[in-house]
Amino acid sequence: MVRQEIEVKLQAAFKPSHLEVIDESYRHNVPAGSESHFKIIVISNMFVDQRMLSRHRLVYGVLVKEMAEGVHALALHTYTEKEWAELEDTMLASPACRGGTPTTSIL
Repeated sequence: MVRQEIEVKLQAAFKPSHLEVIDESYRHNVPAGSESHFKIIVISNMFVDQRMLSRHRLVYGVLVKEMAEGVHALALHTYTEKEWAELEDTMLASPACRGGTPTTSIL
């Protein structure tokens, strides 16, 4: 299962204090049972002193295989523990699907 593979890789790479990998494929124009769109929330102090783009590149670097093999989109929410605490009670929404044909390009 793709979601589980993503969780294992992110746990190993970032040692997060909090990790959520949410399959949002059902919200998009894909066949039933697809595992192609995910919202990922990673809380790790490995992100201290890193800008958002650098954090996202790190996550994409860990998930190169998944992106090449059918994961179309990741909605990434990457925070330090301090930033996460400051976001208490904030809804982290994923962007709406824009439709179209899936691609596998990354940064």
